[in-house]
Amino acid sequence: MTQPPPANDAPIGGWAAINGLQVHYLSWSPPSEASGLLPVLALHGLASSSSWYRRLAEGLSGQFRILAPDQRGHGRTTQAPSGYDWQTLASDAVGLLDHFGIDRAVVLGHSWGGHVASNLAARFPDRVSRLVMIDGGFQDGHLLPDPTWENFRQRFRPRDVSGTRTEWLDRLREQMADCWGDDLEETVLTMVYEDDAGLIRDILHPDHHAQVLETMWSEPPSAVLPRVSCPTLIIPAGPRPVQASSEYSRMRQVMVAAAGQLVPDVRVHWIPETMHDIGYHKPGELARVISEFIRSGM
Repeated sequence: MTQPPPANDAPIGGWAAINGLQVHYLSWSPPSEASGLLPVLALHGLASSSSWYRRLAEGLSGQFRILAPDQRGHGRTTQAPSGYDWQTLASDAVGLLDHFGIDRAVVLGHSWGGHVASNLAARFPDRVSRLVMIDGGFQDGHLLPDPTWENFRQRFRPRDVSGTRTEWLDRLREQMADCWGDDLEETVLTMVYEDDAGLIRDILHPDHHAQVLETMWSEPPSAVLPRVSCPTLIIPAGPRPVQASSEYSRMRQVMVAAAGQLVPDVRVHWIPETMHDIGYHKPGELARVISEFIRSGM
């Protein structure tokens, strides 16, 4: 069984006024050391939160200054009714860098956050020194076996968030039994809320999820990645043996290979036998791979 990493010092939380939003963020690194550490902007995935990076930060915060925002419509940040297009999302990220007076940063993105990160690098190249896409940024609906909007929309529909808090946590505890811990329970609870009936719901509103999917379909990786000029690392999650021969795994291999051919300066490093949330399951290995890539350019 994979054991959770030892508890890290709690991150520092704060707020920044950006593009008409109140953006909540987490920061790892003592304030007295922050100015001397290389900044790393960490963008979470869809229906997730900045807390996704808690375990990964354990292996990175001693070397780098980690800043992780709750992106618009997520976590504790403003529930904006619009702005889920790549240009606005990238502008939000630039606003956080401006808030801290950071000219350039290494940018990490997990899952959908990998798409936001690659768009940040493509649209604001002077602000990104290196790009890391963690099992994300390569999901291209136009490469599906049946590349239609309806098939894409169904495949990436909202996850199953239902039942009471206890019922929902019990399901997650079973699904992630080999990496579950109290810290992970605290993390996933930052992504949901209890409604008036005592049922769990995603903080990300279904209408906002729909806007995200429309953007992913209309501006896929094939339209974005060729414009990324900085050194890039793609870290896909390698399937466990029982899933290795599945259609889903083969489809992901095709998408990763396609993405790797589009970025001018790219490396691909598969982490074997893990899950989509690599930062939950193998945070130490993920931190090592990211650190080595960042330091290779220093």
